[in-house]
Amino acid sequence: MSQSRNRTRGPMGGGPRGRGMMAGDKAKDFKGSIVKLIRYLAPFKIRLTIIILFAIASTVFTIIGPKVLGNATTTLAEGLVAKYTGNGSIDFDGIFSILKTLGSIYILSMVFSYIQGWLMAGVTQKVTYNLRKEISEKINHLPLNYFDRQTHGEVLSRITNDVDTVSQSLNQSIQQIFTSLVTIIGVLYMMIRISWQLTLMALIVVPLSGIAAAIVVKKSQPFFKAQQKTLGAVNGHIEEMYGGHIVMKAFNGEERSIEEFNELNENLYNAGWKAQFMSGMMQPITSFIGNIGYVGCCVLGGYLSIHNGLSIGDIQAFIQYVRSFNQPITQTAQIMNVLQSTAAAAERVFEFLEEAEETPEPSNPVSIRNEHGELTVKGAVSFENVNFGYDPEKIIIHDFSAYIAPGKQVAIVGPTGAGKTTIVKLLMRFYDLNSGTIYVDGIDTRSLTRNDLRDAFGMVLQDAWLSSGTIMENIRYGRMDATDEEVIQAADAAYVDHFIRTLEDGYQTVINEESTNISQGQKQLLTIARAFLSDPKILILDEATSSVDTRTEILIQKGMENLMRGRTSFVIAHRLSTIRNADMILCMDHGDIVEVGNHEELLAKNGFYAKLYNSQFAEV
Repeated sequence: MSQSRNRTRGPMGGGPRGRGMMAGDKAKDFKGSIVKLIRYLAPFKIRLTIIILFAIASTVFTIIGPKVLGNATTTLAEGLVAKYTGNGSIDFDGIFSILKTLGSIYILSMVFSYIQGWLMAGVTQKVTYNLRKEISEKINHLPLNYFDRQTHGEVLSRITNDVDTVSQSLNQSIQQIFTSLVTIIGVLYMMIRISWQLTLMALIVVPLSGIAAAIVVKKSQPFFKAQQKTLGAVNGHIEEMYGGHIVMKAFNGEERSIEEFNELNENLYNAGWKAQFMSGMMQPITSFIGNIGYVGCCVLGGYLSIHNGLSIGDIQAFIQYVRSFNQPITQTAQIMNVLQSTAAAAERVFEFLEEAEETPEPSNPVSIRNEHGELTVKGAVSFENVNFGYDPEKIIIHDFSAYIAPGKQVAIVGPTGAGKTTIVKLLMRFYDLNSGTIYVDGIDTRSLTRNDLRDAFGMVLQDAWLSSGTIMENIRYGRMDATDEEVIQAADAAYVDHFIRTLEDGYQTVINEESTNISQGQKQLLTIARAFLSDPKILILDEATSSVDTRTEILIQKGMENLMRGRTSFVIAHRLSTIRNADMILCMDHGDIVEVGNHEELLAKNGFYAKLYNSQFAEV
């Protein structure tokens, strides 16, 4: 089946196009987004439990370290005093034994930390994989009107930037949340064991750190939201300008494009630096407050050592614990900042995943295939009181009815906006009807699966679409199991085989991403060959000769005549001279069929069709 993509308009060139929903258009639900994210982690609960246990073990060993080192310091200090007073010497064997224990503790801590880090990386990448897989599946189930409303860059931003943000922050946050929590509890326990007075001094500054962190988080959240929103807008603009760069240059739009980009880039810069600045303020503020407590502990520790006999090693250990105690508090505050960014990105992803999908397939679809899986469609098509509008409040197809017998050629003509392209969109259920019914061989198209329905159709559109790959691969897109011989036969029937053989690499010639290394007419011939290969029962031909030279137009016309032979064909005609032999001509105006007949009959009526036809041949 030949397909088409239009880079600058809605699908197939028609339909409305509006501003896509951006992050920040609605108030963000931080809690709801985090809860949804946790559900994606649920399948990995066993691995996450191991990660948490290993993180706790690694942290516990790290917490024990300063106390053990303090014992070594105390032993050394006592040995120095004994040696100075002549009552003994330094116990180097005891100190060495303590240091060996300390080394073992830190090695174990490192091993546990490495294992839990390795496991966590696997979990986050699997969650990322699942998110992208769901997004990919979601794209195939979204109605086309969603893409009418969204820019390509906005959709891509959710798939790439937002999912990457979720992945990176998950990898950082989950480990740090538990290690910070265990560190705070463990260090607090060790501090109380050493001296409750010093602990009280250290804890005085904790509420101040918490208040400062809460203020920074509250101030930074709007900037993180704005950053995600403007990043999507920048991506959308770049993608749109790149896709339509020829048109943009033809209309001297470079300056306007640069101005718009600069404005978007300026918004992203302002949101980005404010978000990062506010986030960066967290550590110096909390560190400053922590240092006040640290100085207080040093003064009080000296006093307790002189008056209460607190050992030098315990003071050293406590000072290390104060440092260790402030660090997880700072980390926790930073995690909250990271979680704000995570929630903003995750919500954009979940908004996409929760978009309304196409009308579900029928629970008991009618089959139009035989026991060998081959289509049995004959090609009869009828419209019965069809009404449709892209916006339900603005109906553009009004009470449309028609019957087309199998194998007949139907031309659809009318001025721009009359509803010609909309008719074929409805035929293939790209959009669902507001009311009425479309039948294929007497079967309501809503009773068929979309896959079966669309397999019955072939399309050759005005805006030919080819993918990056060889010519052979692009033609085979019409039927993936086709042999090379069948591909060549289809190309020959479409009058494109000779052109292909003139190329240096023939059928293995690679078409670049934008298909700029072959002409528009050659692209059209390739899409006709693709339609030949798919062997559809019903054809949709959007005038494919409007932008080619006369010689190529003749080849395309011959190719399309071969393709239409024996098939029900719907031809959207812009050049009325090309549809003189049509069995039926539907003249449309403002969504209504105003005249029906063949070429001679309609000319004889001297009505709407005659005016259209004569206007194309009137002397200027």
